[in-house]
Amino acid sequence: MKIINPDKCIVFFDFDNTISTFDVFDSMLPRFSKDAFWIELEKKWKGGKIGSKACLEGQIKRMSITRGALDKYLSGIKLDPYFKRLVKFLNARRIRAIVLSDNFDYILNRILNYHNGIKKLKVYSNRLRFAKDRLIPYFPYRSQNCQVCGHCKTKNLLANVNKDSIIIYIGDGHSDICPAQYADIVFAKEDLLKHYKDTKSTCFAYKSLKDVYNYFKRSMQ
Repeated sequence: MKIINPDKCIVFFDFDNTISTFDVFDSMLPRFSKDAFWIELEKKWKGGKIGSKACLEGQIKRMSITRGALDKYLSGIKLDPYFKRLVKFLNARRIRAIVLSDNFDYILNRILNYHNGIKKLKVYSNRLRFAKDRLIPYFPYRSQNCQVCGHCKTKNLLANVNKDSIIIYIGDGHSDICPAQYADIVFAKEDLLKHYKDTKSTCFAYKSLKDVYNYFKRSMQ
């Protein structure tokens, strides 16, 4: 295995089903939606008929949830057991770690900062505001030239690297396909892994962040 120079490394994490053990936003839909229309939006998104921004906006519009109810739900969200250990490993070697998510800032901040004490991690995501029992989404990182994702992860990845960077990407979903193509090393599972297999591209398959942690331990002596 090739030894990686930590001085040039930058690691990008997806959040849902990568740092968390499942898709947090998707799990909210059957709990807080006023009807089942979110299922139709999900089908349209997966079928490529709408982008994630339109899907998320439509799903959130049909939710009924207060800040207190959301806080209570988020208090039970579990992270991958190896995430903190992996962040500590990267911090010890002064390797930058950044989260790129198509989820929302309030949700991620509550889970990472408030419930898990992870306070210094840079996070790029969509944004969320409250209006009584409604959620108001904002998409400050959307691309004007592409409607596939609410958050253009590629834009924020490229803004944080230079030509000498060793880019490592860890993800699982459709929104990770575009930014992962700029990475030198990709860890993939589920839809992202299927894409790499279908395109016969090189990546490392992983089941949990334990696999990623062990890779770093072996390659950064």
